Amino acid sequence: MKELVGGIEAGGTKFVCAIGTGPDDVRAIERFPTTSPEETLQRSIQFFEAQSTEFGPVAAIGVGSFGPVDPHLHSSTFGYVTSTPKPGWRDTDVVGPLHEALGVPVAFDTDVNAAALGEWRWGAAKNLECFIYLTIGTGIGGGGMINGQLMHGLIHPEMGHVRIPHDLSRDPYPGHCPFHGDCLEGLAAGPAIGERWGQPAEEFSDDHPAWELEAEYLAFALVNFLCTLSPQRIIIGGGVMRPHLFEPVRRKVQELLAGYVDSASITDAIDTFIVPPGLESQAGVLGAIALGQRLCNS
Repeated sequence: MKELVGGIEAGGTKFVCAIGTGPDDVRAIERFPTTSPEETLQRSIQFFEAQSTEFGPVAAIGVGSFGPVDPHLHSSTFGYVTSTPKPGWRDTDVVGPLHEALGVPVAFDTDVNAAALGEWRWGAAKNLECFIYLTIGTGIGGGGMINGQLMHGLIHPEMGHVRIPHDLSRDPYPGHCPFHGDCLEGLAAGPAIGERWGQPAEEFSDDHPAWELEAEYLAFALVNFLCTLSPQRIIIGGGVMRPHLFEPVRRKVQELLAGYVDSASITDAIDTFIVPPGLESQAGVLGAIALGQRLCNS
């Protein structure tokens, strides 16, 4: 019998806590708003304490967090959210309070790397050696795997902050990102869409002109990632990424590549190359459970 593991999808808008062993065995799950670090982490601790009375203690906890973060195990700030623009969360220790309160090992990575790991274990990236996972929502993040290993390096990928063409005569909106203005996140994340058009993206009809511009910005970014990382698949999730957006994104990627990347995955089978998450909205929290399982197996 597999050991029970805890997972935390630590998002900038909400936290999702769960315990289980995989998609077919989630024993308990709870979602709550991301408020102050103290309140939010304490509520996470209370979730695991409460569930331990019914299911027993978890063997480990995996955390996939909004960032930027420090994922390097031997760093003095391992497990911290670092230079985030989210008020009150800069330089916050996430792993320390969880480990101290619950007494179990805690794995830590970005939310998108965690989701990528979940998709590799159980979802749309099974049997792939190189792929990327993007989330388009309140922010834009990207992670993935190369040669079967999660992407790390100097820190971790920050795919939402790549620079893309911005035609100010067509789109005079200056951008939402407090660091870079009109980077990808600054132009295409949920808050940017809302500010540009004066209403939240969730209120738009599928034929709203916002979507064609959104598809173009996303396609510019995907072409950059495709040409630099050469992934075998691109998985895109998040609250902004509605089903109807995939077709114009795929079409624009083909137009921008102009036949240069000569692969049947692009020319003939792009519907299976740029895809939604196989785990749907649970990719993040299931990926966090997968992070925790790696600790148990190490």
